[in-house]
Amino acid sequence: MSHNTIPLMHEVNQALKRLIQTGEGTIIDLRAIPFGPGDEARLLQLLGEGEVTASMDALGRTTVRETGFSGVWLVDHYNSEDERIAFQIEITDIPDLLRSQDDDMSESLQRLESMLSQELAGEGEGGHSVQ
Repeated sequence: MSHNTIPLMHEVNQALKRLIQTGEGTIIDLRAIPFGPGDEARLLQLLGEGEVTASMDALGRTTVRETGFSGVWLVDHYNSEDERIAFQIEITDIPDLLRSQDDDMSESLQRLESMLSQELAGEGEGGHSVQ
């Protein structure tokens, strides 16, 4: 057994302090840490489960899960063959993966404006308005 679980929890503790004090986030690459038998399960047990879980499927499955400690997130990435390609602890207010991207928001704004202009044009042709 490698016994990396408790030192890792101390690293999470320091990263959470840093986030609170400076706003600086931290990513801990769990795939780079040599876990012995049972270490990963023990780490997950110590971190616990929070209230938020998000899943997405883009070139493979990704799960973002809040731990029992606000600001501490588990991010688990798999490829299209369902092989784990990344496993991280992110200490941040919200993982970047969950943030809307500028390009996506711009495209959404264009679609929304187009839809609204079509609706307004339809109202001018005897359409119904919603109040």
